[in-house]
Amino acid sequence: MPVMVIRLTRSRNASGELVVRLGVRLLDEYLGFLAGRCRPNTVLAVAYDLKVFFSVVGKPPRRVRPVDVLAFMTAQRAGGEGRLQVAGAGPGGVSARTLRRRLSSVSGLYGFLLARGDVTANPVPRGLPTRRERQRPGQGVPLVRVSRTLPRILGPAEVDALTARLAYAPGPGDGRGDGAGRAAPLRGPRAAAGRPAF
Repeated sequence: MPVMVIRLTRSRNASGELVVRLGVRLLDEYLGFLAGRCRPNTVLAVAYDLKVFFSVVGKPPRRVRPVDVLAFMTAQRAGGEGRLQVAGAGPGGVSARTLRRRLSSVSGLYGFLLARGDVTANPVPRGLPTRRERQRPGQGVPLVRVSRTLPRILGPAEVDALTARLAYAPGPGDGRGDGAGRAAPLRGPRAAAGRPAF
């Protein structure tokens, strides 16, 4: 894919607010629109995502098609040329969350351009169709699946420390006011049967 050179520039306006530009009129107008609605770090993140997208796709905003978006997704997931941010130490591409955020930034741009009448359609697909699409329209497969992040499992010593803090903390209506804890019975369905609560 040819690479279109886009330069991300940051400056301050007369009132001291951050101004982010990419040097492409439609993109700069969108970033100006975002600056009035979002925090500066959000505008900067969107600008970077758009810089990555248009550098990889190599086309002006009005010429981007869904096939370009899908090719961008493949290039980002596979790594190699066009991969501007790696997802860890491995040779692969960006993480699923990063790709999802970048697609959201691109989709937001095209939603803006569509509302203004600059383009006729948003090239970012909402999802991929499935065989059951006729029975349940609008419920396709997401473009990017993100794995869930589970909380860290506590070790035995951490569990003991946590339950000790809970068991000896002063309860509401303690009335002592000195903050000194005293043993409070652990309640629950198992405690009623004379068994430990955990």
